[in-house]
Amino acid sequence: MPRLDIAADGFRLDDRPFRIISGALHYFRIHPEQWADRLHKARLMGLNTIDTYVPWNLHSPRRGEFRLDAGLDLPRFLDTAAAEGLHVLLRPGPYICAEWEGGGLPSWLLAEDGIELRSRDPRYLRAVDRYIGALMPPLLPYLGTRGGPVLAVQLENEYGAYGDDTAYLAELAELLRRHGVDVPLFTCDQPTDLERGSLGGVLRTANFGSRVEAGLTELRKHQPDGPLMCTEFWIGWFDRWGGKHTTRSADESAADLDRLLAADASVNIYMFHGGTNFGFTNGANDKGTYRPTVTSYDYDAPLDESGDPTPKYTAFRDVIAKYGPVPDEPVPAPAPKLAHGPVELTDCAPLLDQAEALGEAVQADRPLTMEQLGQSFGFVLYETGLPDQGPAVLQVAEIRDRAQVFVDGQPVGVLERESHEQALAFVVPRSGAKLTVLVENQGRVNYGPEIHDRKGLLGHITVNGHEPAAWHSRALPLEHLDDLAFSPFDPASPPVGPAFHRGYLDVERPADTFLALDGWTKGHAWINGFALGRYWSRGAQGTLYVPAPVLRAGRNEITVLELHARATRTVELRDRPDLGETEE
Repeated sequence: MPRLDIAADGFRLDDRPFRIISGALHYFRIHPEQWADRLHKARLMGLNTIDTYVPWNLHSPRRGEFRLDAGLDLPRFLDTAAAEGLHVLLRPGPYICAEWEGGGLPSWLLAEDGIELRSRDPRYLRAVDRYIGALMPPLLPYLGTRGGPVLAVQLENEYGAYGDDTAYLAELAELLRRHGVDVPLFTCDQPTDLERGSLGGVLRTANFGSRVEAGLTELRKHQPDGPLMCTEFWIGWFDRWGGKHTTRSADESAADLDRLLAADASVNIYMFHGGTNFGFTNGANDKGTYRPTVTSYDYDAPLDESGDPTPKYTAFRDVIAKYGPVPDEPVPAPAPKLAHGPVELTDCAPLLDQAEALGEAVQADRPLTMEQLGQSFGFVLYETGLPDQGPAVLQVAEIRDRAQVFVDGQPVGVLERESHEQALAFVVPRSGAKLTVLVENQGRVNYGPEIHDRKGLLGHITVNGHEPAAWHSRALPLEHLDDLAFSPFDPASPPVGPAFHRGYLDVERPADTFLALDGWTKGHAWINGFALGRYWSRGAQGTLYVPAPVLRAGRNEITVLELHARATRTVELRDRPDLGETEE
């Protein structure tokens, strides 16, 4: 792969004029056995480059650890891109936003009181140094200067929307160079944030989804010469629980893409293929009200969540063909889909009864946060004793993010961060009753100052104005469910409160499918131990994408954690997604 240079009149590759026509797809949102398919379809649409973030929090799930295996095998992903003839824009953060849990920052950073993320706080910069120091050595052979596909590396991400400390950006640039990054660096910001997010000597690029001429004009004001590039050309959007499914017309998006390319600008389409926030990895926004993002990251992209071309794929391909070569091959056909009627979940394991098998309790004089327990995702189970019988009011300073409250195992109410309700009244049936609070991390905030988003019960917690003297805090990350003890479901004695439900499905030929949970309320689903993600009856999203490689010929295990009551014991596999009612 030749080397990218930045000249006064634009990009040059192997000393020839070059325009970047890129599309974003995130290897960590795609099953690794489907990487090759998605990258092949990128080339067929006419892209010459793909763009990916790197999620620090997945690669370093605990302080001192670093992973590059399985679905996080970034070298394998880069090899696959290179084999398809695609260049790569690499965006290692350390902060990525991406509507991803915590913006990609690992939760263990927040175990340190007072740490300032995305700043020159020495504790933060030391952690970033260790991260880049672990990430870059195996990636250096993939840099364009060494014959690899990586043309350029991003410095931070939309920093101008967060801060204006140029010295912080300079520290990060020096750190990347010290760890061997010798390809061009670039920043990207929304047009109004370009001045705050830029660093001298580093290529500036802009992010926008419309008003193309205005965005490029503003970029040129801040960068009088050199390439014009839109690093995030937004052609869709993400969804939140309780909202509607956001779409943007293919014709409108294609017209704006045409304007960009006609202006001789380079582009990265965000997203070319969105993929899925599998497991517990979705982020959230908080601009006064907490709004968690849904499991699907379909993004109304040219490739939908299951990798099939949408009308935008053809519309964009036609536009790209006006400005560069497009392979003379037909648009790929949709992949086969699997449909299966109701599958009964016949076994049950109540969560509160299984707590000891899921995590170890830590005793303290107050509830401990997830970060203090060394936990990133999932739930925390809190327990304390209630000395007095009679009416009681539980008051919580901060709920992060959703608390189900039980007294002697009986549900008495729910407290939610997004509703700003912090008090709950109930009746204590006896002296010495057990108060149990199950708190769900629904996604750490990924944008703005609220990224310092510790999870669990925070601050003072009182019952009738008094702080309990002792608490047990139990981390429930739900990384493995192997130790759960299931028993046959008894309709005469259904479980009270959260419970795991399990059933089996026989498949003759695995294919992509969509898990429907009609009649279920809120929870999480797994197939063969693979965490598909969250479901919630409030919508917008109504089905969970199941990649074909997750299934196997023969028997398949389906596990659902339902947090509330449900009106059915069955789930269904469908051959089409339900992403909810579309935003008008």
